[in-house]
Amino acid sequence: MKRTLTLAVLAASSLTLGAVAQTSATHAASTMSAAPTKIAVIAFQAAVAQTNEGQRDFADLQQKFQPKRAQLKTLNDQIESEKKQLQAQSATLTAAQSAEKTRQIDEQTKQLQREAQDAQSDFQQSVQDMYNSLASKVYDVLNTYAKAHSYTLVVDVSQQQSPVLWAADSTNITKEIVDAYNVKSGVPAPAAAAPAAQSGGLPSAPKPASH
Repeated sequence: MKRTLTLAVLAASSLTLGAVAQTSATHAASTMSAAPTKIAVIAFQAAVAQTNEGQRDFADLQQKFQPKRAQLKTLNDQIESEKKQLQAQSATLTAAQSAEKTRQIDEQTKQLQREAQDAQSDFQQSVQDMYNSLASKVYDVLNTYAKAHSYTLVVDVSQQQSPVLWAADSTNITKEIVDAYNVKSGVPAPAAAAPAAQSGGLPSAPKPASH
């Protein structure tokens, strides 16, 4: 579940904390000359996703979108059934009848594609909103933790453009921040997820095959 949620959040998220991180980095750089350098790294997006609260909220979103998932599957199954019927009746239908059934299938296919795209967009936006809200709270815990442990710089290695090529495991505080946030939030660890809630995104109906 943790890996799945992390992937789903990384796919949907665009951090809004860049300005805060830049400010912190600038402040840290200005104080390096006056104090020993102590650096830590964190996979911040993964930390947000792996908190108990993040896992719980993502599972709730999956449950919220389950009816739409079922609706898309039903529509897709209907389209596939009508395609098979059309193929089986091809020898007995007139050209006009065949054209009309083909037109109806095309309309249903377009409807399925529109609804699947809309549902995926809504799901991704919901994940983004959830992530942004939680990320600001996790950042507060990170800020407190870094000051308490006298870190002069914390580098986010979850960014694709991260300048970090290598870091010792002892400098990675991702787990520490997750644990600290879980204690502060008081949200218990989620129970094992049901199979339907383990998908990384809204499972849209299979893409209809051409007829």
